[in-house]
Amino acid sequence: QVQLAESGGGLVQTGGSLRLSCAASGRTVSTYSLGWFRQAPGKDRDFVAFITKSGDITYYANSVKGRFTISRDDAKNTVYLQMNSLKPEDTAVYYCAAATTGYNLSYSARYDYWGQGTQVTVSS
Repeated sequence: QVQLAESGGGLVQTGGSLRLSCAASGRTVSTYSLGWFRQAPGKDRDFVAFITKSGDITYYANSVKGRFTISRDDAKNTVYLQMNSLKPEDTAVYYCAAATTGYNLSYSARYDYWGQGTQVTVSS
């Protein structure tokens, strides 16, 4: 079992940048596919990005493609989400998640473990 803890959220102006981190404990993340999701008030939890166990494949939601970058550092047991050119519509609670599977990683149901989330607010 793995525990996940996000950090790095905050308040930023439109066009700004943030880097979210998700630190894992209890088990090495190298055995998991890792993803980021977000949930805005009153909306469903949406897929943002994933990275495979080997780190050789990344995939992004169309809404963040070209602006966000997911990466992993297995030596530090951490996954990151670099967010650039932020927009007010990026405002949400951001969650990291770990999956034992390597398939259909755009779907939240494929993930086994979740962090508690970190708030990102982008002001206009």
